[in-house]
Amino acid sequence: MNDMRKIVVLTGGVGGAKLVLGLSRLCPTANITAIVNTGDDFRQMGLPVSPDIDTLLYTLSGKSNRAQGWGREGESWAFMSAVKSLGGPDWFALGDGDLALHVMRGEALARHETLSAITARFARAWDIGVEILPMTDDAVATMLETDEGTLAFQDYFVARRCAPHVHAVNFEGAASARPAPRVIEAIMDADTRAILVAPSNPFLSIDPILSVPGIREALRSAIAPVEAISPIVAGASVKGPTDKLMRELRIPVSPAAVAAHYGDWIDAMLVDERDRHQPPGCPHHFADILMTSLDDRIRVARAGLELAKRLKR
Repeated sequence: MNDMRKIVVLTGGVGGAKLVLGLSRLCPTANITAIVNTGDDFRQMGLPVSPDIDTLLYTLSGKSNRAQGWGREGESWAFMSAVKSLGGPDWFALGDGDLALHVMRGEALARHETLSAITARFARAWDIGVEILPMTDDAVATMLETDEGTLAFQDYFVARRCAPHVHAVNFEGAASARPAPRVIEAIMDADTRAILVAPSNPFLSIDPILSVPGIREALRSAIAPVEAISPIVAGASVKGPTDKLMRELRIPVSPAAVAAHYGDWIDAMLVDERDRHQPPGCPHHFADILMTSLDDRIRVARAGLELAKRLKR
C-alpha cells in the first residue's frame, strides 16, 4: 500500500483490535487513527478500567494474550489471589501486569488529566504509532435493560456472562458528552481516504461511539467514504453476544440487518463470503473476513481498503 493518506477506524473489542493490527501492517501507523468505544469503562475496586482502549494498547504493542485476544501475555494473578483471600470481588480479574495501566490511569485522572492525554502517553511509552482516541473524555456508560433489571455493561458481560435477556441498550451520560479532541477532526480531515467501521459489536461497541453528539453527524458529512465490515460470519457472530443480542432485540442475524441498523451514514459493507445469500442493501464486496492469524488480519484490512478505494462520496 503506497497511499499515504489517512485511515480512521471506529473500533471496540477484540475484533476491532485485530483489524487495526492488520491495518498497521499495511500502512504507516502514523496515518491510522482509531476512535475507541469507552462505554465499557468502569471502576473496579476504585481503579479506572478502559477495556477496549487497553485491548488495543496490548494488541498494537505486542503484549496481548494471543489465545484469548485480551489481557496480557504471561500475566500473573497474585493480586487477585490476595483479593479473594480477603473476601474481595474477584468476578472481574485484574492481572498483576494489567494493574499498572489502571493504577497509572487513576493517578493521572486524579490530577485532572483527560483520558485522551493519558491514552496518548501510554501509546508513546510503548512505541505505538497509531493514534488512539477515546470516543469522549466524558463519562458514558453502556446500560442494558434486561429481564434481570438494568445492568451496567460489565455486570452483564462479565459477571453474568451475557446470560440475561436484553430488551434495550442505553448510553447513560451520552447526551451531555462531547467528542474527545481530534475525533471530529480526524473524521472530517480532507486527507482521510477511508473510514472503516470494525467488525465490532454494533450495539455494544459502535453504537456507544455514535451516541456521543456530533460523531454520527460528522460521519454523514465526511469527505471520505465510510465502510462497515460485517460482524457476522456464516450467519453468526465469531465472538461475543452479537447474534444473541440481535435475536433478543428482534433483529435478523444478517449483514443486511447490521447495514440497515447503521443506516445512511455508511456507504458500503465488506461481507463474509459465507453470507453471499444475505447481501446488504448497500454497495458491498464479499471476502473471507474471519481473522484467526496475523495473515488473516492483514488480508481483511487489505480487502477493506481495496473496497474503500472504489467508493466515492
